[in-house]
Amino acid sequence: MGNNITFKSLGLVDYEDSFAAMKSHIAQEGFEDQVWLLQHSSVFTLGTAASKEHILDAKEIPIIQSDRGGEVTYHGPGQLVLYFLLDIKRLGWGPKALVKNLENFIQDLLKHYDIETNIIGGAPGVYVDEKKIASIGLRISRGKTYHGISLNVDMDTEPFNQINPCGYEGLKVTQMKDFIDIIDIKSVESLAIEMLGKKL
Repeated sequence: MGNNITFKSLGLVDYEDSFAAMKSHIAQEGFEDQVWLLQHSSVFTLGTAASKEHILDAKEIPIIQSDRGGEVTYHGPGQLVLYFLLDIKRLGWGPKALVKNLENFIQDLLKHYDIETNIIGGAPGVYVDEKKIASIGLRISRGKTYHGISLNVDMDTEPFNQINPCGYEGLKVTQMKDFIDIIDIKSVESLAIEMLGKKL
């Protein structure tokens, strides 16, 4: 859309550190639109609708309360997390349009890798058949959004078995590695930046 958006590739970041940084950025007087691309160390996060009953066995993985929408999810190395710190008034997007546009973006991204995806009504995120490959959790404050999308690229998905992902008992997850023999998360990140630069 011809607007200046800063893309930040941050590598492996502790969840609590990025959470605090997002809230700080949103509160700034001189707010600027940014998209952060990163990975998290292993962590379970609870959205505002989450029940701890959906954490079946955390084992050694930390549990952190977040202020994003949604239920419980898992973040870990090999999962590409994209945080959208955007003035959605400028974009002319309401909450529903925001979610739809982000889902469409992930679907278009995965098409580049010949991974066919679908959307399930009432269950935000992107799926391959019935298995979830990308989760969405957002918060909007004073016309600005933060949090975003987590896309499973090449990670250990076992911790998802320790929860009811997104609050759904028995929900299975998948990742790009299940469909592509060799996948590099940095190349996925680069393509995401290229595509978002044209979309936002």
